[in-house]
Parts: sequence; structure tokens; C-alpha cells
Amino acid sequence: MNAHVQPQPVPGSGIARGDVLLQVDNVSLSFGGVKAITNISFDIRKGEIRAIIGPNGAGKTSMLNVINGFYHPQEGTITWRGEKRRKMKPYEAASQGIARTFQNVALFRGMTTLDNIMTGRGLKMKKSFFWQCLHWGPALTEEIEHRRRVEEIIDFLEIQAIRKTPVGRLPYGLQKRVELARALAMEPDLLLLDEPMAGMNLEEKEDMSRFILDVNQQFGTTIALIEHDMGVVMDLSDRVVVLDYGRKIADGPPEEVQANQDVIDAYLGVPHG
Repeated sequence: MNAHVQPQPVPGSGIARGDVLLQVDNVSLSFGGVKAITNISFDIRKGEIRAIIGPNGAGKTSMLNVINGFYHPQEGTITWRGEKRRKMKPYEAASQGIARTFQNVALFRGMTTLDNIMTGRGLKMKKSFFWQCLHWGPALTEEIEHRRRVEEIIDFLEIQAIRKTPVGRLPYGLQKRVELARALAMEPDLLLLDEPMAGMNLEEKEDMSRFILDVNQQFGTTIALIEHDMGVVMDLSDRVVVLDYGRKIADGPPEEVQANQDVIDAYLGVPHG
């Protein structure tokens, strides 16, 4: 993939394709005496697929949790769309256009695929609780429009056959696809994917890779993903940032990062001096 993104205005956003959408500046996070992240800085540009990689325990998921407000760093700042912030709650991040999937599938197992995806439209629903309780008039019109959008996502991700199936009865690979659909239902500007292909077989990984590329290219969604499969990372990513023991050890295009000796040492388990 081409790492050099041509500027392309995004209507109403003030941020062009290729401009910095999110900036991480000198972020540090500790739990008691344990340092999860130490002085990390990197950026995510509008329209790119940005990979965050590293060995187990490198601080990758902690970094995503800082970005979407689940953790609050002791030091450093996150700049989102030009506004610096130290603390943001997850619902605030969601309302401002940051969506998230998780390492372990976080779906309502007793609800159908359709209903799970509809929960992703919650922040888009503007009608009052009164109208929603009546399920009539403006609220009904609004729900029909949200369901239309959800059906489009279901078609896009090719899960029409399971739209009425409770997700607890689905195989793991399809559950991950439903979780992606729920995140897309939020119409995010930045989509955070935490190991979207963990536990999948080769065919499922190929399908998920294709959908991630399509989301990026057809929807124009900026994506930051954590992934352990280096083949997937090299194929999908525009740029890669590498963490090890909570510190950044490399940052750049996939081919450059792959040849970095510090990265090779980290993945081979070479002892630190």
C-alpha cells in the first residue's frame, strides 16, 4: 500500500486526508509501581491504516485504552482533531467519533446480530425518550432510518444469513465480524481494532483483512489496529509503530520497521542489556 497519502479535503471536518487526526505526545501510564507505557509519542493520519505492534505485554492494548478514554495517563496528552485532552471518558470518545472493538468479543450474546449492530446507533438517535417509548411518529421514522443504515452494513460485511441469529450461537469468526459491524454502525472517524483476527483460521483472516481494507478505502475510515500476525500487518498497514516493554522502539513504513534490528530483537526475545 502507498504510505504517501494525497491531501483530499473532508467536508466539514477541517482535516484533509493525510493530515494528523490524532496525536499522542509523551504519554506515560502506570498501575501502582508498574509502568505500562513510558513516554510514547506518535500520530495517526486521516485516511490511513496505522498498526500498533509488539510482543505480549508491550503496552499495545493499554495504548488503545488511553486513546479511547478508558485509561487516563499520568503524563502526556492526546490531541484529537486539534484539541488537546488529558482525560476523556469512553462515551465521550464515542460521541466524538472514536469506535472500538476488543481482544475478547464484547457482544450481547442473547441478542440477534441485527439487534447487536443496532446498539451501535444509540449515539445517533436524537428523539426523546418519550417518543422512543411510544415507538410512534418521529421516533419510528428515526428508527426506520437507523435500521436502513444497519442493513447496509450487514450487506457490506456479507452477514445477511445471520441477521436474526443470536450471536451466542455464532462461530467465533462471525462474532468478530458482528463486533466490527457494531463499531461501523457508529460511523466513526477513527476505528480502533484490538486484535481483530485473534483466534481465526486462515480463511477467516483473509475475509477480515478484505473487510478492513474495504472499510478504509470505501468508507474512508481511519483505522488503528493491534495485530500479532506480521504478514497481515505488512499487507494492510500504511505505517507501523512498535512497542516493547511500554516504550516505542520503531515507527515508520512496514518495510522499514520489518528490517529494524530492535524490532527483530524484540520479537526474537533477545535479552535487554
